[in-house]
Amino acid sequence: MALTEIIVKYNGNISAVADSFNSYAEILSSNYAILSIDTNEINRLYSFPEIEDIELPKKLYLGANTDLTSSCILSVQNPYSYNLNGNGTIIGIIDSGIDYTHIDFRNTDGSTRILYLWDQTVDGSPPADFNEGTEYTQFQINSALQSDNPFNIVPSNDFNGHGTAVAGIAAGNNGIAFNADLIIVKVGRNSGDFFTRSTDIMRAVRYIISKSRELQKPVAINMSFGMNSGSHTGNSLFEEYLSEISAEWKNVLVIPTGNEGGAGHHFNGLLKSNQIKEIEFFTASGITDFYLSLWKNFADTFAVELIFPNGISSGVINIENRLKTVRVDNMTLTVIYGQPTRYSTEQEIYFNISANENYIRAGLWKLRIIPSTIVDGEINIWLPTIEEVTAKTYFSNPSVYNTMTLPSTAHKIIRVSGYNDRIGNIAEFSGNGVPDTTLIPDIAAPAVNVISARSGGGYDYFTGTSFAAPFVTGSAALMMQWGIVNGNSPFLYGERIKAFLRLGARRSDGIIYPNQTFGYGTLCLSNSVSYMERYQWGGFEFV
Repeated sequence: MALTEIIVKYNGNISAVADSFNSYAEILSSNYAILSIDTNEINRLYSFPEIEDIELPKKLYLGANTDLTSSCILSVQNPYSYNLNGNGTIIGIIDSGIDYTHIDFRNTDGSTRILYLWDQTVDGSPPADFNEGTEYTQFQINSALQSDNPFNIVPSNDFNGHGTAVAGIAAGNNGIAFNADLIIVKVGRNSGDFFTRSTDIMRAVRYIISKSRELQKPVAINMSFGMNSGSHTGNSLFEEYLSEISAEWKNVLVIPTGNEGGAGHHFNGLLKSNQIKEIEFFTASGITDFYLSLWKNFADTFAVELIFPNGISSGVINIENRLKTVRVDNMTLTVIYGQPTRYSTEQEIYFNISANENYIRAGLWKLRIIPSTIVDGEINIWLPTIEEVTAKTYFSNPSVYNTMTLPSTAHKIIRVSGYNDRIGNIAEFSGNGVPDTTLIPDIAAPAVNVISARSGGGYDYFTGTSFAAPFVTGSAALMMQWGIVNGNSPFLYGERIKAFLRLGARRSDGIIYPNQTFGYGTLCLSNSVSYMERYQWGGFEFV
């Protein structure tokens, strides 16, 4: 029996629903849960009135920084100024793990600054209310550090190095919130081509917020992941869950906009009635599978046809097929016509191409769209992220807009784009929002050649929006220390952090803000803290 994890939005007794599938409901909140059920029984979920919506988990890939001075952080850390260092706060890192032996995460006596490390990839003793992985406590990590072979006692490591670098920027001893406690969740399925599932991220967020509430400490959570499979409107169940849980306890969720700005993985076009549109794209060699996620207005109807690099056609596929499978050489194409959901009037047509053996044929592909009835006409198509299919997979005529990866398109999170703080330009790879809309970054932070902790010891340079986000995560922790821990602003978390970051951002003359690249400007923490002070009158804050 093949079991599939399903994200469900529910009301009432979800446990009773799970019982009817001989399953278990992993409850994430009063409205969201994860069910693991037989793949063949997914459709039966719709028959239960308790189920409001369902969503299959998606894969998210790591999105692979330069100076605390350019972000106005050093002056805030200065003992003779605000003297902020993260004390009394928690930094949560959801990533590829951490090299807990690295000196950057240890106190002067050699003990760890990590309160908890949940490794979802190591079978053993999971945290309470969870079913996978192993939870390591501060006591266990300290015991490991005192031994000659620490990884024999706590066998969790960061083989990718991504999580260690991210944690080093946000909360390393040479980073921003260098006195903050750490809660680490290692997500993922392997240590090579690193990816994780949206369900893993959801579990990790719930875990960190629950622990922070138990400890009665505010928390800033960093999630440097991204994917292109979705409508990019912030309305998937995954993204809605992040928006909902952002209102629980005293937290801030920080997510980078991804590295898709110059990847050529987004196509935007306009259809006309009775006029066939042909869209060309290229695939790199060495790929075993990829997808196309096409989003359209449900009022528009059209058929599709895919021409493989060898010139063979998939044949015309339309709505009557709903689900169509075509085999060409060693490749299998699956096309699914989706339906509108309770949160969107858009329709997705999803193409999945996989190799039955070896690799997918590299070269030029053509997607033909054959219109029937066109009312709106706009279409958006996304290829997988650069981490999945490399820079050699791209549309021949791409759009640089609407290239922020999911879940940075979620609401009530802080979206961070990346810029080169040495020259002041937005990084070419940084994901862009949509001009003249609210779907834009909130703030930009350094993302090119940032020095941080290297897994295995020492330090290295890192580039990517993944390493811009922890600048903001660490800054948020310092802001919450000033407000919550020091008693200056007890409600300084969530959207209020975002608002002060936007207000204090640096903006250049001659540029209109907010915009699709920088958002409201570049991170300047001292400005934000100064504005926080101004919003106190006589030591009392009106909110």
